[in-house]
Amino acid sequence: MTDRKHSELPKNWELEKLEDGRMVLNMGPSHPAMHGIVRVLLTVQGERIADSDVEIGYLHRGFEKTCENVTYNQCVPYTDRLNYVSPFINNVGFALAVEKLMGIETPARCQYIRVIMSELSRLTDHLTCIGANAMELSAFTVYFYLINAREALYRLTDSVAGGRITPAYTRVGGVTRDLPPDFKAATAEVFKTVRKNLSDAEKMLTRNRIFYDRLHNTGVIGKEEAIARSFTGPVLRSTGVPLDVRKATPYLVYDRFDFDIPVGSNGDNYDRYLVRIEEMKQSMRIVEQALAQLPGGPVNHPDYGVTLPPKEEVYGNIEALMAHFKLTFEGVKPPRGEVYQAVEGGNGEVGFYIVSDGTGNPWRLRVRPPCFPLTAGLSRLIKGAYIADIVSTFGQVNMIGGELER
Repeated sequence: MTDRKHSELPKNWELEKLEDGRMVLNMGPSHPAMHGIVRVLLTVQGERIADSDVEIGYLHRGFEKTCENVTYNQCVPYTDRLNYVSPFINNVGFALAVEKLMGIETPARCQYIRVIMSELSRLTDHLTCIGANAMELSAFTVYFYLINAREALYRLTDSVAGGRITPAYTRVGGVTRDLPPDFKAATAEVFKTVRKNLSDAEKMLTRNRIFYDRLHNTGVIGKEEAIARSFTGPVLRSTGVPLDVRKATPYLVYDRFDFDIPVGSNGDNYDRYLVRIEEMKQSMRIVEQALAQLPGGPVNHPDYGVTLPPKEEVYGNIEALMAHFKLTFEGVKPPRGEVYQAVEGGNGEVGFYIVSDGTGNPWRLRVRPPCFPLTAGLSRLIKGAYIADIVSTFGQVNMIGGELER
């Protein structure tokens, strides 16, 4: 048998060199900083990036086409898996779109609960982003501080929805269940942990010379170009543009709360970090106000053509039994029409565009994922930077594969 060592041809490095001395390198999808699902083809001059091409498509799951073949409420578990770090926001955005199409409004208590769960999701999203990016830049201790805070939040949301990562909590016209009796006290205890761990992480990162140098003046973009590229969320706000869907086009009961929209001035990775830190503090502020104002009453729409009737009525009332079967097998049936509903996600504007043909399934469903334009602009953000700067820039873009590729 021929020895494999002698049968292999030597590597021809000339294939990856350009005539002017530049070299073509492959970063991802197996590179740890690329999260396993993004490939960046780099053209480098020494350590500097002369050009790049970002390739996606490694996690495409057919979300939109799948949802066109199931009922509206059966779409909810699929929305969990868009941005799986902040699933409640996806749940709420989809439910609001269908409710807008049907011309209905959920009870006040339901709207407050949706705000609370959305802001808890925003906290877990930002904690994951900063913790993971810090770890990729070798600040491993910070990762444990922030992930411990996220774990406390996961346990809190699990007590409400019955699921940590994929809760499928909303339904068209309401939510699956009310808050537990001790939720307000439990939230206060969890926020003590989050604030302490966040403060400790800030002390280790914000004035850290190495962390500052890795993020400051890297991934820079200006206001006008960020807007032209459809950037939203912390990446846009880091340039100084105070655009937030919760303020620009208020939904649910966000107009009843006092909170600020943090913005940066340099449009770099360091400002994105600072914006996310402050947004977490504002999210806790919103949750505390919502719990203080939380009204009583039902959490679901009273029409049994929209939400399932209570079990006790199903067992003893023929109309409720019929409504239960029709909703379970046929689903809600919005009138013919089209609608777009946006909410503020962890990475920016999450939008759902739905076309209804009057049946129980969406005729067309389209998602506007915030990190799609951000990832499309990655080549612009890293051009002229060092190869090492890709890690900090890609981390602060906070690409989420399920949301990016759907």
